[in-house]
Amino acid sequence: MSSLDLERLTAYHEAGHAVIALSEGRMIQEVSIVPKLQRLGHCEVKKGTARKLKDSLETDLLILLGGMAAEARLTGRYHLPGAAQDLEMARRLAEMRAPNARQAGRLLERMLSKVEHLLEDAATWNAVTAVADELCKSHKISGRAARHFYDLAMAGR
Repeated sequence: MSSLDLERLTAYHEAGHAVIALSEGRMIQEVSIVPKLQRLGHCEVKKGTARKLKDSLETDLLILLGGMAAEARLTGRYHLPGAAQDLEMARRLAEMRAPNARQAGRLLERMLSKVEHLLEDAATWNAVTAVADELCKSHKISGRAARHFYDLAMAGR
């Protein structure tokens, strides 16, 4: 895989996190595809919310799975090694909610289905594409810029 392909996949992965966070009422600090330590990029979610969350644990799960799901929507397959940190964090959160590992796995499957459904929405996918395109150009964008691209996509529904 060329570095350009890896950069594009990383951009979609991080854009997926950002757009799902925004769609769930969370605010973004920064989105980056600048490699750092063992990460190819990051999406920094602010602590506060733009609106009251229905279920903060579910929201966190959706955001964690949003990157992998966006990347899979683009390529047609899941890249599990690239999402290993996200999946480990999601597994830990699911185990906090579920009474056993089997039910935690089922919860993760339901949340992944929900994220995939959210990304099937044309406006939501347009927002992911817009954020990813800007990340490929700039390598790092502010939360305000991510919100701008999200709002433009939602206005174009």
